Amino acid sequence: MDNNVGQIEEKPKIATTTANSNELIAATHSAAIGAKSVTNILTNSASFWKNSGRAVPGRPSPKRDFLDNTNTNIGKSGGGGGTAVQRGDRAAAGGMVSTFRDYQQSVSDAWDTGDDEFCIISSNEAAAAAAVGDATRISRQVSQTVALNVIETHSRSNQNHVSTSSEMLDVQASNADLIPGAASYAEDIKQDRRSSHDSNENRSRLRNYPGRPQLQKISTNSQDGEFETKIEKFQLLLDSPQLDLVALKKLSWSGVPRKMRAVSWRLLSKYLPPSSERRNAVLQSKRQGYQDLRHNYFKVDSQDETQQDTYRQIHIDVPRMNPQIPLFQQQLVQEMFERVLFIWAIRHPASGYVQGINDLVTPFFIVFLQEALSPDTDLEKYDMSQLPEETRNIIEADSFWCLSKFLDCIQDNYIFAQLGIQEKVNQLKDLIQRIDVNLHRHLQTHGVDYLQFSFRWMNNLLTRELPLHCTIRLWDTYLAESDGFALFHLYVCAAFLLHWKEQLMQQNDFQGLMLLLQNLPTHNWSDRQINVLLAEAFRLKFTYADAPKHLETKS
Repeated sequence: MDNNVGQIEEKPKIATTTANSNELIAATHSAAIGAKSVTNILTNSASFWKNSGRAVPGRPSPKRDFLDNTNTNIGKSGGGGGTAVQRGDRAAAGGMVSTFRDYQQSVSDAWDTGDDEFCIISSNEAAAAAAVGDATRISRQVSQTVALNVIETHSRSNQNHVSTSSEMLDVQASNADLIPGAASYAEDIKQDRRSSHDSNENRSRLRNYPGRPQLQKISTNSQDGEFETKIEKFQLLLDSPQLDLVALKKLSWSGVPRKMRAVSWRLLSKYLPPSSERRNAVLQSKRQGYQDLRHNYFKVDSQDETQQDTYRQIHIDVPRMNPQIPLFQQQLVQEMFERVLFIWAIRHPASGYVQGINDLVTPFFIVFLQEALSPDTDLEKYDMSQLPEETRNIIEADSFWCLSKFLDCIQDNYIFAQLGIQEKVNQLKDLIQRIDVNLHRHLQTHGVDYLQFSFRWMNNLLTRELPLHCTIRLWDTYLAESDGFALFHLYVCAAFLLHWKEQLMQQNDFQGLMLLLQNLPTHNWSDRQINVLLAEAFRLKFTYADAPKHLETKS
């Protein structure tokens, strides 16, 4: 009986102790809020960045930990309440959290807040931001930049889906009213899409021949404004009395600006001498020498049957070049090509004319034609009869001599049985087998022989697989190769085949593989894709050609 009375008397004591603890917690909480208000008032009068009242991500916050620990321990048993308050008092007094777990919780927001460099908070807004929480105001300039980047990204990613992109641009144009300057930008994109859609419709009416690129473009979207610094380097190099050919090759390997390409190609082909004093004399002599060759060798009514067969084959092949470009369907242009090819065949009797060499004249012809015309000229529809005859003769002569120099290092590709090409096809097969055995087995399993698709790659130097402006960019690097481009072209073909691995692995029969390999979708390629292709080819060449042990079969 006495024990029961004692237990009853102890309960009011415990209740009283709990009430006192709650009062102490409430008083402490009120004091903390008051201190925070005083801190916010002081923050308004000082610079925000020097005395920031905001919680910094990753920095321990003793006050917050104290309140969190107090509120957490209130829900525990009454007997432990006083102990929790005492621990909180020690933490607040010492300015440090008591345990590592408390410290870990205090810095758990290190990655929750965005980067401060994208946020602009004035000193007057610091108090409001602290009252609301960690709310911040995003910079207007940053938001406009992000919005414009989103519009541009969407427009580029949907180039192949014209209908879808037009709908998205309509939505973006309606949303662009909220962003200053974005409406006109979206409207310009819509106009560009309409013009490109009309041009694609006109080109799609042409018949797509098997094994021929779907679209050929002479001009590229890159502008010389991007190469101003590079143009200055080229100009400084070309103006030197004695040209450093090694430096010119090193500078040209990554691409030659359009303004400097014609002169650079003449020098890289060794058509012009390094000495600046002798260049004009050599040019005049070479051009006059070609006119003499025309007069002596180009005789359509020749009685020689071999020459008649050569001319007949050239006369058949030339009109087939780039049938979708009006420039190459003009009679003046076709006659220029016929003379260049016929004279080259007569001067190289070991090989003679071989189908495919006609495609190799085209890049030189375009580069030298661009030099004679203004940059804004539409080459695809240009009328060659508007050019003076002297200018046409210069373009024809320069194309002939540069072609002759260009083909010197791959002469064995065009001799009897084209043994050089067969050797390179076998080298490509061995190379792919070492690099990617899965792709090699996939081709072999479905009966695809490398000779069936890569013969044209070696014979035409990828001119049938790439748009014309991409071929010109590719030849910038070929001409800049120090030891000739014959070996490097092998690794370009390997990188080119590996680029389409994903699409090739999805084809499960011989017909699908051959249709893809003969009609690779490169019509939308630009210089960017060529740069990536060349970089990968250089990596492969550095790995295998410069370390031939990699090509040996493991015993």
